[in-house]
Amino acid sequence: MSSTSSHPTSTARHKSAAPSAPRRVVINTRPVERAAPLTQYLQAAGLSVVEIPMLTLQPRPITDADMALMRQWFAGDYQALVIVSPTAAAAGLAVWQALACERHAQHSETNGESQNNESQKTTERQNLSAPSHLIAVGEATAAVLNEAKIKAASYHVLQPRVANNEGMLAMPEIDSLQAGDKLLVWRGLGGRRLLVNTLQARGVHIDSIAWYERIMPYEACRQYNQWLQQFSTAASVPSPLSSEAVPAAPSTAQHPKPIPKQSKPIVIISSATAFKHWRQVVSQGKRQANDETSAEDTVKQPLADSTSADGLPKLKLSDFAYVVLGERLANMVADEQLSYWRVEDLAPATILAAISA
Repeated sequence: MSSTSSHPTSTARHKSAAPSAPRRVVINTRPVERAAPLTQYLQAAGLSVVEIPMLTLQPRPITDADMALMRQWFAGDYQALVIVSPTAAAAGLAVWQALACERHAQHSETNGESQNNESQKTTERQNLSAPSHLIAVGEATAAVLNEAKIKAASYHVLQPRVANNEGMLAMPEIDSLQAGDKLLVWRGLGGRRLLVNTLQARGVHIDSIAWYERIMPYEACRQYNQWLQQFSTAASVPSPLSSEAVPAAPSTAQHPKPIPKQSKPIVIISSATAFKHWRQVVSQGKRQANDETSAEDTVKQPLADSTSADGLPKLKLSDFAYVVLGERLANMVADEQLSYWRVEDLAPATILAAISA
């Protein structure tokens, strides 16, 4: 499933194609702490991968409201807890462990026991007993929780077959929730609403704690400009796309012939926020990293001419093909007539299979 936008007539002079085609370029926009496994997997498959993170995860202050929700969950008020990322798992786990230590201290005080037994406190932190089903979205998230040594006799970390909202909705522990039941979600600020909207329509009460927010990395524009210069230099032509990849449109055509999806650099996009940041970076083009105009200020500005002041090409969103996660992102890129592959999870093997299809 894909949609390809039209491309303006190329005015670049093209050299003869090299005897052997260059490796396909993949831009991995995943956050730094999550990028390496995908990068290594795609490189092993022969792809040229560059990491240009479009998200950095910034912790949010823990509020009194957050702590109140955690205490309610810890007291057994919720039927299930959904954790959407390793970052959310680590942040929530730290508070969970603190509550376990607090309970231990209260128990010791009530029974006149010493509260200075560090060994007992450590055991309390590690030997956690979960008050509800624990549902982790993905292997990495589950690993964070499993390292906490949760009591397997009472609870274990559950995972959907497909690591997304649709996969969670298919789980018996989620599918069985009904009006009056309560669900807690550990997440980052923003994100998809399918799970929440579907369950709320059934009358399920949902609370969530946003442990972190996604912001654009400070280095994103500089890294993109650096890649653009290297990519253009490697192509050895004013335009980074070969004459075969960018055929000139006939002068009588109203819609120029589009660039084949298989010829474009591939950008992996995992969220609407990452796509927003990617749009901002591409729209800035060759702006200097110390430009006083921020990426946020330029998001609504039209794309500039096809070359920058120093003669290097300035690519547009349509000069790339995209690997996007889920229906929401697929609809976003389709609405803009961009080339894309849709995937249902971010497993490296899934992404490679999509690109290779």
